[in-house]
Amino acid sequence: MLLDASQSQLVLIDYQAQLMPAIFEADAVAQNAVRLGKMARLFEVPVWGTEHNPSKLGETLPSIRALYQRTLPKMHFSGMEEGLGEWLRVPPKAPQGNARSLPKHLQKPAAAAEERNTIVIAGCEAHVCLLQTALDLLEDEFEVWVVTDACSSRTERNRDAAFDRLAGAGAELVTTEMVGFEWLRTAEHPAFPELLKIIR
Repeated sequence: MLLDASQSQLVLIDYQAQLMPAIFEADAVAQNAVRLGKMARLFEVPVWGTEHNPSKLGETLPSIRALYQRTLPKMHFSGMEEGLGEWLRVPPKAPQGNARSLPKHLQKPAAAAEERNTIVIAGCEAHVCLLQTALDLLEDEFEVWVVTDACSSRTERNRDAAFDRLAGAGAELVTTEMVGFEWLRTAEHPAFPELLKIIR
């Protein structure tokens, strides 16, 4: 099973200015978050961000925040508790025109809105906000792909424990480059040269 850009959304969790200095391998993790955001933009994948208790932990690092379509401030560790799921689900289309103008058997069926049920997710801290958001996404029947090299915690042990638990719960564990090349699929894709610039 490969990622499909047309079915994907990217969620980046809590890369905040006052949290990142305490994070294990923070610079590499932040660089991969930027790569993910740029790749998502390249393939027209929606990018959402969260900020935990921003009055205490500050805003997302500017290089990452600039890639978001929208930022969700939150106090719950799971973004799903604060309405993230409503952003990720396509709202049903309202009927157009006079629904009673034709008998039901002559009406055209409403076009189904395009679902993007594959959530590519990364962030900090892996064992708290990322973990709880990802587990809630799984419970809400999204497919969850955790980008391991764009995730971390204050300690390596906590980060790795989160990955173990997420894999056991049914999340797919991937890397930044895996995401990019699966969204791309072929070296003949017109975005191939641009992807190479992002990952190098």
